[in-house]
Amino acid sequence: MKILGISAFYHDAAAALTIDGLPVAAVQEERLSRSKNDPTFPMRAIEWCLDQAGLEPEALDAAIFYERPALKFDRVLMTLLRGFPQSWRIFPKAMKNMVGEKLWVRGIVSAQLGIPARRVHFTDHHLSHAAAAFLTAPTEEAAILTADGVGEWATLTVGQGSKRPGGPVDIRLLREVRFPHSLGLFYSAFTAWLGFPVNEGEYKVMGLAAYGAPRFADEVRRILRRTPDGAFSLDLGYFDYHRAVDAAYSRRFVDLFGPPRDRFEPIDPGTAQGRHYADVAASAQRVLEEVIVDIATAFRKETGLADLCLGGGVALNGVANARILREAGFERLFVPSAPGDAGCALGAALWADRILFGQPHRDCPDHPFWGPAVEPDDLARLAAEDGLAFERAAEADMIDNVADAIGRGAVVGWMEGAVEFGPRALGHRSILADPGDAAMRDRINRDIKFRESFRPFAPVVPVEQAATFFELPPGGARLGRFMSGVFPVRPEWRDRLRAVTHVDGTARVQVLEAAMAPRLHRLLGAYSRCHGIPVLLNTSFNIAGDPIVTSAAEGYSTFRRAGMDLLVADDVVVRRDRARQAQRMEVMA
Repeated sequence: MKILGISAFYHDAAAALTIDGLPVAAVQEERLSRSKNDPTFPMRAIEWCLDQAGLEPEALDAAIFYERPALKFDRVLMTLLRGFPQSWRIFPKAMKNMVGEKLWVRGIVSAQLGIPARRVHFTDHHLSHAAAAFLTAPTEEAAILTADGVGEWATLTVGQGSKRPGGPVDIRLLREVRFPHSLGLFYSAFTAWLGFPVNEGEYKVMGLAAYGAPRFADEVRRILRRTPDGAFSLDLGYFDYHRAVDAAYSRRFVDLFGPPRDRFEPIDPGTAQGRHYADVAASAQRVLEEVIVDIATAFRKETGLADLCLGGGVALNGVANARILREAGFERLFVPSAPGDAGCALGAALWADRILFGQPHRDCPDHPFWGPAVEPDDLARLAAEDGLAFERAAEADMIDNVADAIGRGAVVGWMEGAVEFGPRALGHRSILADPGDAAMRDRINRDIKFRESFRPFAPVVPVEQAATFFELPPGGARLGRFMSGVFPVRPEWRDRLRAVTHVDGTARVQVLEAAMAPRLHRLLGAYSRCHGIPVLLNTSFNIAGDPIVTSAAEGYSTFRRAGMDLLVADDVVVRRDRARQAQRMEVMA
């Protein structure tokens, strides 16, 4: 069967295509439109997926949308009515937003693709998350936990899944927490209060939390309370997201934690105000961890299952994930490369294949590389047009040269093969650098990424040597496969890994198997032979406000705008001409 999965109209829209039960293409709309977190109908992504497979839309057996618009409309309408008369001001805007396009998805998909409406199907939002987490994981039976802002009504679910190659699939969501009580929206309120964009800046809260102390944990527990059934509820008096379209927290929230940060105000954890922001972030992070670890622990005892599959936007919180793995009793924790809404496009397609149409299970390839491939010839052409020298070298020579350059302080834009599916660069669209120089961290934040100084960087390390440098609990290597866990750097190595060791002594580690990214694995080996340590700084190939680069042209544009030294696209290497750049600066002056 040929099934197209679609997520759209909230944030981070995406498309994914499965053929005979296996993924063949998946990409976020932002990677093609170049609009960060693009929520619009993903026509570019859909067209690319179909072109990649050589299909016309009429060849599709089904298109499946990642949630049920009618149920979402029901939730929005009921919430506004319950909030009346306070909600009357936002009622017209909310209705226009829903009725304008989000409610008529079947007609939109049918019209855009030119396929009969009967081929357009829907599944529950959290089933899409569950399927993305479970059906891509190398496990045959697992507990499933999903947590995000909100789907239709559910904000957190627990369930179970079972599958065997060639056999039937069973995914059951057993219980749920419903809107307006939401861990994702709870965390997003702190994201907004800290002046970061909601649905994008939550990872900044996690990074800032390491600079603070959870001095306000009791205050946070006042607004996020445990319930006797083992779940949680929010004191809604501190929040406004259930009463307003564009507000997250209320006046009582501000009275409790102080005035919100203006988004243009820099955060310096060395100042009293910066420490206050960091302490509030640390408190929100601590309480989120407590709740989700407790829920996972109780579900482990209930099911007796060894594996847990975790999906939804909350699964991007690597600090919480690591605590679940250490404390909840599961032997392995699986988080997909795209646990958020983009990944629901793939989850919906797999769910339709296995459950809706009853096809036998097939194990999915265990990698994240489902997007457009880089074209090295394009990079060579662009460099030649600009008068920049480039070279094409045999792989072994190229890897040795790049390893040597990194050891001498070069920052490298690294592009190879297909782009990653998900929010993290996992070795195909990465910026690589020396992990040992603390000044390198500051340089990349300031001169290359143009982002906040408190933001940490991730290390990439071969799976064979990961435990030498990082304190990985049992199952930690698997959690590190897609950079989904934050673990301590071993104290004896922190001085040699200063650029990737966060202020609290931890790192969001990518643990790399050779089979997943062979060329990067060989680069780590070459760097180790030259410099004695098989670890590199690995951050996403983009600058602040831009999506991760996809094409050679985008990589080249970012290379020219930022202060990188080398750009690699498969076998093509471009070096920055520092002398020429200095001449241009003099002319401009």
